[in-house]
Amino acid sequence: MSEKTEIKETEQETSVYAGNRKAEFLFDKITTNLFAVVSFGMSMLLTVIICAATILRYCFEIDLFGYEEWIKVFAFWLYFMGAAYGAFEGTHISADLVQSYMKPGLCRRLLLVFRNLITFGISCLFVWYGWNYFKFDLMGPLGDGRFTAKSVLWGIPAWCSSIAIFAGLFFMAWYFCADLLRSLKSVAKGSDEA
Repeated sequence: MSEKTEIKETEQETSVYAGNRKAEFLFDKITTNLFAVVSFGMSMLLTVIICAATILRYCFEIDLFGYEEWIKVFAFWLYFMGAAYGAFEGTHISADLVQSYMKPGLCRRLLLVFRNLITFGISCLFVWYGWNYFKFDLMGPLGDGRFTAKSVLWGIPAWCSSIAIFAGLFFMAWYFCADLLRSLKSVAKGSDEA
């Protein structure tokens, strides 16, 4: 087997099972660009706020009161939009030994379907939890919109953070479902290409 053929087979395996996916559809292009913009914007805001708080505290001996409230909101948006982008790209943290130790074939494809099914099922459970958490923060403990949680100093509604959690978990489940469908397609086709 030539070196070019081996490289081509490795690239095909990488495109099916590993990360670095490219957005092909309009929906994916819009959402991944949104994830990238939100993640970049939040990381810049976090950096500026934390640097400003540090400089004010240690150079000018002035406290920047209430910045922790903004940090929490921005951090949730950064983490969960980054997680959704990682789910799309296939670069999220996983302990996937299947593709490392098994040769391409039916057994490997079936194990990947099983892995993707479990991942999708667990992510759906977390979407449900995320939805309930967001709904509770939005509607309050009585369910009528009264007595909702807000931050102490700035009065930031708690749902500003929990909507990021729900959205991130929803898009993670969406892309894990796409991985599941892709692996089912590879089993149906009888090849490691999806």
